[in-house]
Amino acid sequence: MTFKQIKENKFIKFFTNKYVIILITFCIWMVFFDENSYLVHKEFNKELDELETAIDFYKKKIREDKKTIKDLEDSLKIERFAREKYLMKKENEDIYIIEFDTIKK
Repeated sequence: MTFKQIKENKFIKFFTNKYVIILITFCIWMVFFDENSYLVHKEFNKELDELETAIDFYKKKIREDKKTIKDLEDSLKIERFAREKYLMKKENEDIYIIEFDTIKK
């Protein structure tokens, strides 16, 4: 093939058009090199998904804590909670912690 035949090929003729070259260059620039590129947006979307997951987790924890606070409005329940969670006791009480041996011989 001679240079003239290559130059007249439809495929080559299309891609050597100055507008096509500018368009391809612009698209490559926008996808990879621009500060608002597709790759940057992809990272931001990933971070956004992680933050939304964290928001859902904390909303669930807030609901559980609100339920616990509502349950602790009764003084007997507060006392029971303090004894079970923090091993608190009254002044003249002794606490015995019983551990069961779960190892089978």
